[in-house]
Amino acid sequence: MQAVILAAGMGKRLKELTNNNTKCMVKVNGVTMIERMLSQLDRLNLSSINIVIGYKGEKLKDYIGTLNIKTPINYFENKIYDKTNNIYSLYLARKCLLEEDTLLLESDLIFEDSVLEKIVNDPYPSLALVDKYESWMDGTVVTLDEDNNITEFLGKKQFKFEDICNYYKTVNIYKFSKEFSTTHYVPFLEAYCKALGDNEYYEQVLKVITLLDKPEIKATVLDGQSWYEIDDVQDLDIAESIFTTSTKEKLARFQKRYGGYWRYPKLIDFCYLVNPFYPTPKLLDEMKANFDRLIGDYPSGMDVNSLLAAKYFGIHKDQIVIGNGAAELIKSLMETLRGKIGVILPTFEEYPNRRNKEDIVAFHPSNRDYSYNADDLINFYDDKDISTLLLINPDNPSGNYIMKKDVLRVAAWAEQKGITFIVDESFVDFADKEEDTSLINEEIIQEYSKLVIVKSISKSFGVPGIRLGVLVSNNVDVISYIKKDVAIWNINSFGEFYMQISEKYKSDYVAGLNKFKTVRKDYMSKLSEIENLRVIPTQANYVLCEVLGGHTSTELTEQLLSRYDIFIKDLSTKKGFDGQYIRIAVRKPEENEKLVEAMKILLK
Repeated sequence: MQAVILAAGMGKRLKELTNNNTKCMVKVNGVTMIERMLSQLDRLNLSSINIVIGYKGEKLKDYIGTLNIKTPINYFENKIYDKTNNIYSLYLARKCLLEEDTLLLESDLIFEDSVLEKIVNDPYPSLALVDKYESWMDGTVVTLDEDNNITEFLGKKQFKFEDICNYYKTVNIYKFSKEFSTTHYVPFLEAYCKALGDNEYYEQVLKVITLLDKPEIKATVLDGQSWYEIDDVQDLDIAESIFTTSTKEKLARFQKRYGGYWRYPKLIDFCYLVNPFYPTPKLLDEMKANFDRLIGDYPSGMDVNSLLAAKYFGIHKDQIVIGNGAAELIKSLMETLRGKIGVILPTFEEYPNRRNKEDIVAFHPSNRDYSYNADDLINFYDDKDISTLLLINPDNPSGNYIMKKDVLRVAAWAEQKGITFIVDESFVDFADKEEDTSLINEEIIQEYSKLVIVKSISKSFGVPGIRLGVLVSNNVDVISYIKKDVAIWNINSFGEFYMQISEKYKSDYVAGLNKFKTVRKDYMSKLSEIENLRVIPTQANYVLCEVLGGHTSTELTEQLLSRYDIFIKDLSTKKGFDGQYIRIAVRKPEENEKLVEAMKILLK
């Protein structure tokens, strides 16, 4: 068996990275794509590797000559690489295909060794390597029948997003038997080039061949192996995070992204916190049905959106401001407050990070569960010089919960002392210790003028992608300031429409919360059975755990990501902790089970 690599293209979308290099000479984590690919092919004991060069071809040849590759390498030159496409590059190397079985690869691919093993070890002689279609993929897709016969090759014009569940993306690695090349591919390749020209893709020939009664080519489907096609700098960034060989570096890269993990379809995100059982398919269908209108229209301004939010929570529009996520409101709020602020550590650091260190008066719970109550706060801060007190209830990351009547005792104390009392109740809907948990109530707001309530819609309602949060208070000066401080169109049309329709789905929301509480109880029970893991009681949609037995939280986090594609929150650098702690989200039962089983292995 031999290999043919197509490497004539210019790689314009990689911009300055390909000004003086071919595309395949771009480095991924310090190693060029072509070096990685040639090293992988070199281990297969092939008879030869044939490379079609074009743009910066001599430079590529010189570079390959410096590599320690034992397999003989032959070159074919596409001198009109800037006027042709890869069908012509393969046409130049067509005689190779007639000599023996061939692996055909494009040079802008990066993949783990098992990807090659998948196609090489498959006994069927002629194969297209494919993977289930995901949103990050671009290019040719195929459909398959139950026997993995390719029923259709689809280009961009034939692609329909409503059919993506049936699509498989070609990985651009093929195995052609000598017989298939002789009887099918090369004759059709020559005829196609003569009839339709050179500015096409070689998959077009396969598309024609699949129309035959017996096309002689099937697909083999990847089942979890990693690969990536690098066309631009964003592809390069993601590929580097997937293929870094350092578990420490891989974790650091994922932690710096702060979201966008839908680009990693195999990743299970236990780090960022959302409701796994809401919104319902019906609500999503209603939003999808209005997509065209929403994307083409401007959203309303703050006044209308305040009215929508106020209607849902049963208060007046002058008492509420809606933000592009709670983070926008927190930033504005913390900038308008003066004086020192009481903060319980460890905490959600978006608040203290918005203030100078000398402004923070920290309370540290004196127990291993990081739990505390209303009296603890009142007694500690009663003689402290603070103008603001922050309470996150349930707390993040501990999951500690203070009952509503006790929170109101703190509110009364703060009122008496003239202290602004911020209560972040982003996770309060997940609490099951009492029925009525929220402070967003007209009577409460009227009674406590120093009370400010923050709530993330993203977390409770499971819609982080549309970025919604609210801030509620009877302090009209604070509300007025923030409304003027944020952008005039801080909410997009999708967020506004969500608020417009959300009220009619309230019963579904309650049902989702009830299901969540049942799943959390079972999850906590299973976590408690894991060796070297101490599980701390929680009322939120996450669980704080202490890692024991000589294991570290960082090592556990790295191994879960590297070996299982599971991403959790490592708390080793978080202020206020003494020990090895992690925070893990509550997700759907099948996902929770994967995490539990993985940690059983890693924490033995």
